[in-house]
Amino acid sequence: MKKSTGSIDKEIGGRVRMRRVSIGMSQEKLGDMLGLTFQQVQKYEKGMNRISVARLVEIARILGVDIDFFFDGIKPGKGEAGFADSGAPGYVADMMSTPEGLQLVRHFTGIKNPKVRKSIVQLVASLAAQEEVERSS
Repeated sequence: MKKSTGSIDKEIGGRVRMRRVSIGMSQEKLGDMLGLTFQQVQKYEKGMNRISVARLVEIARILGVDIDFFFDGIKPGKGEAGFADSGAPGYVADMMSTPEGLQLVRHFTGIKNPKVRKSIVQLVASLAAQEEVERSS
């Protein structure tokens, strides 16, 4: 019987994709640096194939993140929640799994002027508040 991948494999793969896209790296480039085809990278990112720990360490090095990046906030599949289960809110992962969210983060991090960044945050907060008012009416 074939082993199937689980939700954690999909979460880890999604985080690989999120980081790769946020730094503007293609699947082909990451695959080349790992000695893999872009199809294998694609399978990792979709959670179709599991990523070994050794491979994940290599991916973290290439993508310029600590290994913790891939695990931060992941909840245990079954059983009791631990005291350290206070990871990033679900909406962060939801946003980062959309093309628009990734584009927003990529462009936002390219803005170096703190005043401009603050203005953008205020604009988005204002738009969200306006939408909330419209929804509740």
